[in-house]
Amino acid sequence: MATKTLALIIFTLVHLCFPLAKSVEFNFPAVFNFGDSNSDTGGLVSSGIETINPPYGQSYFKIPSGRYSDGRLIVDFLMDAMDLPFLNSYLDSIGAPSFRKGCNFAAAGSTVLPATATSVSPFSFGLQVSQFGRFKAKTLELLAKGRKFSKYIPTEDVFSKGLYMFDIGQNDVAGAFYSKTFDQIIASIPTILLEFENGIKYLYDQGARNFWIHNTGPLGCLTQNVLKFGTDPSKLDEQGCVSAHNQAAKLFNLQLHALSKKLQGQYSDTNFTYVDIFSIKSNLIANYSKYGFEQPIMACCGYGGPPLNYDFRISCGQTKILNGTSVTAKGCTDSTDYISWDGIHYTEAANQFVSSQILTGKYSDPPFSDKMPFVLKLKF
Repeated sequence: MATKTLALIIFTLVHLCFPLAKSVEFNFPAVFNFGDSNSDTGGLVSSGIETINPPYGQSYFKIPSGRYSDGRLIVDFLMDAMDLPFLNSYLDSIGAPSFRKGCNFAAAGSTVLPATATSVSPFSFGLQVSQFGRFKAKTLELLAKGRKFSKYIPTEDVFSKGLYMFDIGQNDVAGAFYSKTFDQIIASIPTILLEFENGIKYLYDQGARNFWIHNTGPLGCLTQNVLKFGTDPSKLDEQGCVSAHNQAAKLFNLQLHALSKKLQGQYSDTNFTYVDIFSIKSNLIANYSKYGFEQPIMACCGYGGPPLNYDFRISCGQTKILNGTSVTAKGCTDSTDYISWDGIHYTEAANQFVSSQILTGKYSDPPFSDKMPFVLKLKF
């Protein structure tokens, strides 16, 4: 882990020497996040829909934290970089959580398109946006009652000055492969993005002005998808990833980028930052050994052993009877050697790497490395 940490620090410092074009100022009083399991800090678990058990959380929180990883997520590292506290989930009502510096509406399994009866999560993007509307209305109502709530909720000006982050769409694209052809999936992208655009417009009407949009990663490199859709070697690329999934992700991202540019042009008083997560994660998988990892696709926490250590019948941390024998999907000895935590989500070490690349500014449109004194405060 020490080698990885040193490499991340050197990489970040080197890139500080090469400032890029003008962009967003990193000085936000709060963050409002929307998304799926890539940025869920406890939403689905707080709803009571799902429970996650050890070894989730083993690397940082030491107990399951509601995050689908062994430790911190990308959103956690970004919050840390901005000297802001980790985001509490909107649905987490126990322990008097503070929302003064923002709120997380993300929930694992969520899609941009409205949820159906068979959806993993009912908290689709439209519902998350509606929850934000409720959150803002209730906040303003409480603020009108006096100062006693001020340590728990944001002030009114935060809604226009805060950063609105998005990391959603993975489940719309990857999930569609179970029931649709490639052509049908590509044809559905404009409908997905129209729903996303409507949500953005709602937030704009609610006062949002600073938008930070993550594109979707290389879905064909997720262990689960390699096992399900990669049994035919001709379907895999040179990295061992499912080509069709990655192609669909690229096409989704192209249209998401175009939408981001369109909205920036439409709303001259906003800042839209589009972040190319796909390129960062693809680079990590293609050059995993260079960055100190040993396993680019095999899951750290799973069952079945090499080459994938993944079994659809038993999730990370579960114990089940398979073929008459009680088995447990256990975590690996050293998660810092792995990119994949549980076959679907990344390890803390991989999330840390991705965050360090985001913070160089070079994967964003517009880039922002000239606004980066805060990078030196990174607690990697």
